Amino acid sequence: MKRQFFAYLPRFMVVVHDLCMIVVVWVGLRWLASAAGAPAAPSLIREVVLALVLQGAALQMVGLYRGVWRFASLPDLANIVRGVVIGLVAIVAVTLLANWLPSIPRRVLVPYPLALIFLLGAPRLLYRMWKDKSTSARRQGDAKRILILGAGRAAENLLRDLRSDPRYHPVGLLDDTIGMAGAKVQGVPVLGTLDELRAIARETSVDLLVIAIPSASADQMQRVVSLCDETGLPFRTVPRLSDMIEGPRRLQLNEVSIEDLLGRDPVNFDWQRVSRALGGKRLLITGAGGSIGSELVRQCAKAGAGKLLLLERHELSLHALMQELRRDYPDVEVVPILADCGDPTACRLALRGGVDTVFHAAAFKHVPMLEDQLREALRNNVLASVTLMRACSDAHVPAFVLISTDKAIAPANVLGATKRFAELACQLEAARGSTRLTVIRFGNVLDSAGSVVPLFREQIAAGGPVTVTDPEVTRFFMTIPEACQLILQTSFLESSRLAVYALDMGRPIAIRELAQQMIRLAGKRPDRDIEIRYTGLRPGEKLHEMLFHPDERYQPTRHPRILHAQPRPLDVVKLQAAVGRLRELLNEGAEDHELLPLLREVVADYQPSNEWLAREDESIRQPVSAPLDQSSRA
Repeated sequence: MKRQFFAYLPRFMVVVHDLCMIVVVWVGLRWLASAAGAPAAPSLIREVVLALVLQGAALQMVGLYRGVWRFASLPDLANIVRGVVIGLVAIVAVTLLANWLPSIPRRVLVPYPLALIFLLGAPRLLYRMWKDKSTSARRQGDAKRILILGAGRAAENLLRDLRSDPRYHPVGLLDDTIGMAGAKVQGVPVLGTLDELRAIARETSVDLLVIAIPSASADQMQRVVSLCDETGLPFRTVPRLSDMIEGPRRLQLNEVSIEDLLGRDPVNFDWQRVSRALGGKRLLITGAGGSIGSELVRQCAKAGAGKLLLLERHELSLHALMQELRRDYPDVEVVPILADCGDPTACRLALRGGVDTVFHAAAFKHVPMLEDQLREALRNNVLASVTLMRACSDAHVPAFVLISTDKAIAPANVLGATKRFAELACQLEAARGSTRLTVIRFGNVLDSAGSVVPLFREQIAAGGPVTVTDPEVTRFFMTIPEACQLILQTSFLESSRLAVYALDMGRPIAIRELAQQMIRLAGKRPDRDIEIRYTGLRPGEKLHEMLFHPDERYQPTRHPRILHAQPRPLDVVKLQAAVGRLRELLNEGAEDHELLPLLREVVADYQPSNEWLAREDESIRQPVSAPLDQSSRA
């Protein structure tokens, strides 16, 4: 109780101050009017009480007391003006109805709003000036001198925050806008253009550069980062507006992320349509503890899913995700299912309560690892997918989404070949079941488990070298949230029983450039502070990936970043037999060299690159029978 009293005491004192100012203004104006010859007030107490009640209510109504004196600004002044005017109108209206108006001289009513606005606004302004000056005086001798790049709205907001933070001392701003040189923003001068950064940073002896251009394109950010890199100084960036809205509103300077330099327009995400498509629905997500699966779970919860069933066989990641969802989305019903989606019984039990959509994100995805793990790749990526799809058909699940990869196009590795096998199995299941099946392909996902970005980050932290397979290798990249947003947006696209979608990943990124940018973002210089070492392509890797197969006719959809592909022809009978044969071989304990011919029979354009497997039996270089995929040549 005592703590609550002291918490509300400052606001109570503000209200008392404002009420006192109302009394002072009214009594003072009444006294001045009497001194100028106006008749004395017949009932001064009545007038003061009326002014206190009506004017106090008006100030409360406009929200004046939701503001804080420490951060008083123009919006608070606007509230004061609005409240005073409303209060004056209310006082005049009541006194007119009560026939008291003739007794109140104009010498009181006319100057009253101006005097009250001054007496309410001036203390707030003086208090803020005093606090700002006190903060400046408290700045430590080791406060970081910062130079701000950009002089727009973000820079202005940053300077406002810096006034109350003694850790930083802004010495100037740089901006390329014509005519800005010599101007001041919040009292801080614009010293020059961005191209003058190196010279100005040296002259002003700054310790930190802050990029305050949240609307900059990737090309612009690359230029700014390059200029910062030339100075040898550390640099940070202000958060985007969306981050400030969704996160805590406080001063924070972030490291420039590699996502800012990807050179791709952000995804246009229609939350309303996704919420209409998934809101209140029962959704099952496999691989829920993985990079893609966990983000799908978060976005489905945000979209208002009625119930989320999380199927994951790694208990720690499932537990961590459950804790996060209970904290951030307490209203969403979440059911953890610790199981393998290749277990038919587990699939049947997970679906028995009724599910509207299944997002199948569970898969093995590490390219070099899978080159020597063909049996487990076939079991988890193919047979588990078949098991889950058939369980969905038997349970009459309306929709099933298979998360595939661009590596399934003209595959050169076990990951791509097994994912292509799973796509064909999905096409086969569409011919027999009632479930609407969707295949979604996209490329590499930044910061996902096993991706190159966390590896580079670890290598840079260790002092290098950063290992790149080949100086010419390129990959398509997308952030985890972007990929999941596009996956969810396919949920409201109209399609037939089987739909194959490819996500537009933008331009391919050279891995060498990615490594260089990450080294620069760490405040180091490529090949000077951190070595970039080329190790040669690993088994199963290609120089360049493909997003589109030449034999699949792609059509645009309502979303500019999602393309609809026409599935290639399929020999249904032979594929059905191949799936049965795969199940038999896995149950019999077949080894990798026995499984590889079947994989090449199903995915005829797959050329294995693992040399020891190829040497095991030279006959695997030729398909054992006619290809099941009728369009087999990339």
